[in-house]
Amino acid sequence: MKMPFAGAIDCDLHPPMPSMAQLLPYVDDYWRDQITNRAIDRMSFAMMSYPPNAPISARADWRAPNTARSDLDTLRAHVLDAFDLRFGIANVMHGAIALHNDDMAAAICRAVNDWLRAEWLDREPRLCGSILVSPQDPAQAVAEIERLASDPRFVQVLLPVMGEKLLGRREFFPLYEAAERHGLVIAVHAGSTYRYAPTIVGWPSYQFEDYVAQAQAFANQTISLVAEGVFRRFPRLKVVMLESGVSWLPMTVWRTDKTWRGARPEVPWVDRWPSEIIREHLRLSVQPFDAADATAVAQTLDRIGSDEMLLFSTDYPHWQFDGDDVLPDGLPPDSLRKILIDNALATYPRLAQGAAAGAVELAREDVR
Repeated sequence: MKMPFAGAIDCDLHPPMPSMAQLLPYVDDYWRDQITNRAIDRMSFAMMSYPPNAPISARADWRAPNTARSDLDTLRAHVLDAFDLRFGIANVMHGAIALHNDDMAAAICRAVNDWLRAEWLDREPRLCGSILVSPQDPAQAVAEIERLASDPRFVQVLLPVMGEKLLGRREFFPLYEAAERHGLVIAVHAGSTYRYAPTIVGWPSYQFEDYVAQAQAFANQTISLVAEGVFRRFPRLKVVMLESGVSWLPMTVWRTDKTWRGARPEVPWVDRWPSEIIREHLRLSVQPFDAADATAVAQTLDRIGSDEMLLFSTDYPHWQFDGDDVLPDGLPPDSLRKILIDNALATYPRLAQGAAAGAVELAREDVR
């Protein structure tokens, strides 16, 4: 289905990942010395969930052209202007989150966030950003949230779906408290720190297997967030699953409700149907919408039980759809405005404020 009208909000855009040379101006003297003297600046930091040259990592017509246009100009031409978007949320899944040195990981994440702000948000008022943090060190993650929370153009905190621990664990509660207090969403994106094998029975041979296995990780994180009482403790918190697919959710919701009926005494803080909690607090991006045809799309949406859980995304520049058919066939016509616009505005309270701040910053740049 082609874009039915203008003004959609794209919740999952990926600027090209910056090189270490691009990030060095945004690190302090100590880390600049460490990175250059140890030849770390020669590393690509590419997330192996998306090998740079793999077809899955970029649609053929969205690969960066060899022209004089900047990456931002390319993103404008391919997505922001092409689909006449109102807002786009930029997510940079940088490989620093997989480092075992927590301090270096935090320093590079800070640089990524400052690079995103200076090179993208300051130059394009339609863009908002995600705060990249390393999940292995919740204390430094909280510090980074506090550092950037005053900039309303940052609308969420970005985490990979596969890390060392399930996200419902209590060591992450300070991160959720900071996010809720500042009106930030928690975004859980496909990807891994590869501390452990991406499947529960060992390492796969192919990236194809890795990508398919990520759906189970999203289900695991959903159950963890509910069972550990995250949403009872933080009732205003929203969690967005990005690039998770959609078809795993109905089965997960059904099994969670079914099991909760017999295991309620173990988790007394889960005081209502898990499906109700999930529908209230969880959101999913529509790319990839893993249903084969219009009938399967309609059935999947019916089994989810809500059209308020889906957020529009292109997942630029990944491969999720061909041509300009940005939406799966089979979505109910009366749900399109919710999916394209209304659900995002309800999920991200900082969106409109961030866009206004971006316009002011762009005007300042023009004056300079």
